[in-house]
Order: sequence, then structure tokens, then C-alpha cells
Amino acid sequence: MKQQKVGGTKKIVIDVLLFVLVAVLFVLFMVPFLMTILNSFKVKMDILRDPLSLAPSKGFSLSNYIDAFKKMSYLTAFMNSVIVTGFSTVFVTILSAMCAYYYVRHDNKFSKVCSSLMSASMIIPFQAIMIPLVYIYGAKLGLLNHRATLIFMHTGFAMSMSVFIFQGFIKSNVPLALEEAAKIDGCGRYRTFFQIVFPLLGPTTATLIILNVLAFWNDYLLPSLVLGVKAIKTLPLSTYEFYGTFSADYGLIMAALILTVLPILVIYLVLQKAIISGVVAGAVK
Repeated sequence: MKQQKVGGTKKIVIDVLLFVLVAVLFVLFMVPFLMTILNSFKVKMDILRDPLSLAPSKGFSLSNYIDAFKKMSYLTAFMNSVIVTGFSTVFVTILSAMCAYYYVRHDNKFSKVCSSLMSASMIIPFQAIMIPLVYIYGAKLGLLNHRATLIFMHTGFAMSMSVFIFQGFIKSNVPLALEEAAKIDGCGRYRTFFQIVFPLLGPTTATLIILNVLAFWNDYLLPSLVLGVKAIKTLPLSTYEFYGTFSADYGLIMAALILTVLPILVIYLVLQKAIISGVVAGAVK
């Protein structure tokens, strides 16, 4: 008996069209990034003459990376980014998980009001509060130019979204019976959370860690308002050193951008499986 083909010609045509569409979108997305990498190896004259050229007249050189590494004080800026991003991510992850757990397990007016206010705060754009924020913390409290202040602000601004995501995961994936069994066995409130509940939040925790690390590492606006001293500037702020009043050295700028993105890109590639599994676990009950 002859086996019938599933889908036939129509399915093949649809698959080909989808493949072409994905390929076009991929090229459109990757071309700017690839051109940035390419121009980072060119001298300024070749970039201004023909930024799309694959064969610059002066040839390719590593001088932009060497000069950018020195002028932006890369190691100092890198450590500042690591400190700010690391502490902010740890604080957001732990505090938002505890906060979400309280909102889910305590059905009272206080938790409902606080949860609603935190969810509503996500619609307020940062640009609407950045001037009062800088005025209060700078002119009134004198807390600017401190990494601790930036860590505190990063933690506060990222809490709402993290709590919202943790709440949804706890409601649908953490059974109350486990906590009741732990209570019968003698576990206290904190031990139940950290030894029973928090480990179950692994997929969502991994996803939020990556998302927050990417946001904190690449953030420019908030650090530019808080950190004004070169010794404590993060990597995105250090790249601004190459912008002059009337001109800019685009070769150095692009090399500095690649040096800034490279560490976080490596981390993303290493942990991409955890990101995908976390997104799937949060989307499927």
C-alpha cells in the first residue's frame, strides 16, 4: 500500500517561505552588529570613507582595541560593572522571591494593596522620575557618586517585574502541600522558603538572573545620572570617553562597544539553555 505524504506541496511551500522570512530577519538583525565588529578593526579615515567596505585601504588593525582598553581604563570599569551588576542581581533575586512568596501565601488586604501598587509601578517610565530622583539623592541627601546608591536604585527599579514573574510561577508550580509537609516535619518559615520553595523556583530564577544581568550591565541612563567620577564608572559610561564635542573617533568607539558587550555575550551563550528552559517553564503550567 502506497504511503500518503503528510502536508504535501503546500506544507513545503509554507516551510520554505518561513525559512526565507527567518533568514531575512536574521540578516537584518545581525548586519549592524557585524558591521560594528568589522569597523572596529579599521582606522577612522577608512570608516568615514566607506563604512561598508570589506577591504579597507589601511588594512585591519588591533590598534583600536589596544587604545580603547587603555583610555577607558577597561579593568577598572569592568570591575565596577561586575560589582554593580552582581550585587544588584543577588539582591533583586532574593528579595523579589521572598516578596512574591509573601504575596501569594498571605491573602490579606495589605499584600493585595502592595502587590497591586508594585504591578502598577511598572507602567511609570523612568524618564518621568529621573529628575526628582537625582535632585533628592544628589542635592538633598548627597548620595550620588557611590556604587551602593546605584545598586540600591537598580534593585528598586527591577523589583516590580521580578516579583510579578515570581508570583505567577509560585501560584501555578509550587504546591502548598509541600510547605504543609515541611511544617509538620518542624521546618520554620524561613527554612521552608529557602530549602523547599526557593529551589523549586530554579527555572524562573535563572531566567530573571539573565534578564536582570543584561539590563544592569548594559544600562547607561541611570549610571550616567548617579556616577560622575571616572574611577567608579561602569563599562557603558566609559565608552562615552571617546565622544568629543565636535568629533568622535568611531574606530575607538566601536572597539570599546565590542569590549563592553563581549563579557555579557559570552555569559549569555553559556547559559542560553537555562534561559530557554526558564521561559518555557514559566509559560507552560
